[in-house]
Amino acid sequence: MRAHPSRVLAVCLLACCGCGKDKSTAELIGDLKSTQERDRVIAVRLLPQRKGDASQVVPALTAALKDKDSDVRWSAAIGLGYFGEQAGEAVPALKEARRDRDARVREAAGVALSRIDPKIPPPAPAKPRGK
Repeated sequence: MRAHPSRVLAVCLLACCGCGKDKSTAELIGDLKSTQERDRVIAVRLLPQRKGDASQVVPALTAALKDKDSDVRWSAAIGLGYFGEQAGEAVPALKEARRDRDARVREAAGVALSRIDPKIPPPAPAKPRGK
């Protein structure tokens, strides 16, 4: 039985235990352009912790919504939700992400939108397949 690539990546990230935490916000934003998926995932998951740098982080996470990897897009949407109203400029990109091919990204974008603008209702819970 082969492990799903996302699970392997998650285990690797957990084993990493803080890789990248010593990097500056600018270095993490730079890592979002890395050719290595691991670097991009670590960066996109650490950047929401930099709330004091919202003016730099929000545009970077917004751009990450277009990443080729669904784990990066999913994490970017979740991260934008943590910024609440500070991520207002991400609303158009998050609305577009609600049409992403990955259901996790669509759901995370909907939740983020409801956190950024309380007038936007959160997404309805996903229905189990085949029901």
